[in-house]
Amino acid sequence: IEIQTEQKDEGVHFHFRDNGKGMDSETIKNIFEPFFTTSRQTGGSGLGLSIVYNLVTRKLNGEISVQSTPGKGTEFSFFLPDLPK
Repeated sequence: IEIQTEQKDEGVHFHFRDNGKGMDSETIKNIFEPFFTTSRQTGGSGLGLSIVYNLVTRKLNGEISVQSTPGKGTEFSFFLPDLPK
């Protein structure tokens, strides 16, 4: 896992990158939906990324995106604006 941060655009950008199995486009379309999971058989509830999405976009007024290639890994990018002074 590689984690990068950078301060710019009056906020902070975070990038979380792995070299895991990645996701196909159908999975990516749904990952922020509540109760969507690809691992229900192993105990996944499908709430984790939905909670993250809502925290980043609604509570912190930020942005989140994901890019993934099957067999090559996934990168989540967040932007969190500076707090009001």
